[in-house]
Amino acid sequence: MRVKKIVTCLCLVFAVFVTQKELFAAPHVKLRAQSAIVMNAGNGKILYAKNPDRPMQPASLTKILSLYLVHEAINEGKIFPSDRVKISVDAQLTDGSSMFLVTETEVELEELIKGMAVVSANDASVAVAEHVGGSVECFVKMMNEKARKLGMRHSRFKNPNGLPAEGQVSTARDIIRLARAYIRDFPEALHLHSMQHYTFREVTQENLNSLLKERSDVDGLKTGFVRSAGYHLIVTATRDDTRLIVVVMGEKNPKLRARDASRLLEAGFRMTGRRAK
Repeated sequence: MRVKKIVTCLCLVFAVFVTQKELFAAPHVKLRAQSAIVMNAGNGKILYAKNPDRPMQPASLTKILSLYLVHEAINEGKIFPSDRVKISVDAQLTDGSSMFLVTETEVELEELIKGMAVVSANDASVAVAEHVGGSVECFVKMMNEKARKLGMRHSRFKNPNGLPAEGQVSTARDIIRLARAYIRDFPEALHLHSMQHYTFREVTQENLNSLLKERSDVDGLKTGFVRSAGYHLIVTATRDDTRLIVVVMGEKNPKLRARDASRLLEAGFRMTGRRAK
């Protein structure tokens, strides 16, 4: 009887190992990315992980935490989408991806949120941080407090947009926890992240998440890049009643990060029994 129980346990362990190995060993999910992770958003189960706790500069994935705080403040009635947000000189002079706010003095909060979500506007992130927190420094403190509450134990943020900063760090595991909480708590935000382009003051910019065009099941979430860490992507997709979230960090170019994420989505959906129709 004891031998039978041991054999049964070994069989169960082997079955789990084979299920996990199917994803790891499949040729089409061999990754060169430095870090990656796949989660079933419904139950929080991790389906795949490669160096998920490797510390890395989070780049513009940081904006998901900033946007979490913005949506939370809106839901609590502290701020409103119609608020006229002052555009400071610091916001105007912010480097990197931009809404080109250099000639603006006030912009509706709703427009700045779109700029952050769709075109990853760093200038909008600074303006929003000043509006919500009173100052960038206070907002960053709020970001780190929220990160701890969300269980992001290996993350530390120094600014609201993800521009390179000494000591600013996160991990794929922390980022996927953030993404799950964001989608769970503010599902309405996905309609912004699924926009393929955004126009502000007659300037149209494209969403750099190329999977929005390539896959009908994808409806978000965020790209990122810093030279020291490479190209990042959070992507989420739904098939039938199953939503998956994928985080890829540290790829060599945008095409590879999209390819990695798409292949991980397919492998994840196979593991959950949701094959392509």
